[in-house]
Amino acid sequence: MLKLALPNKGRLAEDTRELFADAGLAVQARGERALSASLGGEFEAIFVRAQDIPEFVADGAADAGVTGRDLVSESGRPLVDLLDLEFGRCRLVVAAREESGITRLADITGAPRVATPFPNLTRGFFERLGRPVEVVPVSGAAEIAPHLGIADIVVDLTTTGSTLRMNGLREIAPVLESSARLIASPRLTDGNASEAPAEAGSTATVTTTAKAVALGELVSALTSVLRARGQRYVMANVPRAALERVKRVLPGLNGPTVVDVLDGGEVVAVHAVAPAKTIYRTIRDLKALGAEGILVTRIERLMP
Repeated sequence: MLKLALPNKGRLAEDTRELFADAGLAVQARGERALSASLGGEFEAIFVRAQDIPEFVADGAADAGVTGRDLVSESGRPLVDLLDLEFGRCRLVVAAREESGITRLADITGAPRVATPFPNLTRGFFERLGRPVEVVPVSGAAEIAPHLGIADIVVDLTTTGSTLRMNGLREIAPVLESSARLIASPRLTDGNASEAPAEAGSTATVTTTAKAVALGELVSALTSVLRARGQRYVMANVPRAALERVKRVLPGLNGPTVVDVLDGGEVVAVHAVAPAKTIYRTIRDLKALGAEGILVTRIERLMP
């Protein structure tokens, strides 16, 4: 059974559960505070803090996990980034007080104190720039540090920048773009290990191979859900004479599917996948071509 380390609370946990449920892997726990749960016959979830997931996966307590790219990078552990799950987007940035006069990295002089919950990423960032700093690790609320005299600048996460501005800070430079990722141990993603035949009596090899196969199936399932979220399935009755123009409106994945309508004569049914973000324009263009009976539905999963 493939063991997955998933976030135990917060928005990251909620979005992860929703994605897995859409992929047919809904959490089946004995209670809300359960520390583990079944995700189906081949998957088991353990619920831990998001910041601990890189360590759990790297140390073998879990085979794979879901957490932020920022936390994976901060851990420094050798992990494989398998899939961007497209939620939990944020940025790790350098920020300074508005009245400091610092508007860019070149304005930072001397060896300032930098407060951050990400000491490893911060230290590495400034080392690559060749700028000496004194890193001050904090567990949270780094934005208050300059106002208390604890640090001169901060390196912290932001989504819109509103919290920084609310606390009188100005964003100076980006350090890292982050989002939720599906990560795994390298031992399960090594092509040679996953494809090698098991020797007689080698339980470890058999187990590793089976887990690698299950991990590949998990990636495919989650990818199909993510791909479907940005698409809609469109059906419409259109004049046969307008088919060439309809193909330009509804290119689909490999062109629209055209079906004769019973006793339809000059009318055919067209089915295709279209981008959700421009669906209003697609409907408008279809109506301009004389389309009727237009139906737009969500897609649960989409395999290429």
